[in-house]
Amino acid sequence: MPALYQLALNELENKIETLKTEWEMRDGYSPIEHIKRRIKEPKSILQKLERKGYAFSFENIEKYIHDIAGMRIVCAFVKDIYRLADHLSSREDIRVLEIKDYIAHPKPNGYQSLHVIVAVPLILLEGTRWVKAEIQLRTLAMDFWASMEHILYYKFDQQLPPHVAEELKNAARAADELDKKMLRLRREILELSEGTKNNTEQK
Repeated sequence: MPALYQLALNELENKIETLKTEWEMRDGYSPIEHIKRRIKEPKSILQKLERKGYAFSFENIEKYIHDIAGMRIVCAFVKDIYRLADHLSSREDIRVLEIKDYIAHPKPNGYQSLHVIVAVPLILLEGTRWVKAEIQLRTLAMDFWASMEHILYYKFDQQLPPHVAEELKNAARAADELDKKMLRLRREILELSEGTKNNTEQK
């Protein structure tokens, strides 16, 4: 079973890398900054199955655990995240099964990300099999915050002191403000660039 999820990740990464190259060739810019991938550890799979209240079986793993194959795609701006999610939903070679929007609705600890559960087709000897994977879409600021939260969470043995948890929430709000500010700056630069271009053409 792990081999199938690895193959699914390979297929998914090839599709995303192709898309990134296409955007760069067409627009001179790709909204995708970088990509990370991982296969969930067996211990984590069993723990998640137990938390969900299901007995161990390969059928239950395949049916109820959607993030064995995981991919994180980091974008520069929030608008790029939704642009990429819309594109994934429009493709015939990827099935979008579920979207959890933790950007519009952050988790209580401040976590922000767009989680997209997809299925990727694998052409096997037995025929086509659709394998699930989870894609997490984040901005650079969201990814930095999530990485620091993860480090602190395990530093304090998964139980953060109240003042640290509150500071993390404040940091999440600051990261969100940074994303909004950088998007405004980008919009202003594009408008100035367009104005300069128009003035040059009119001369």
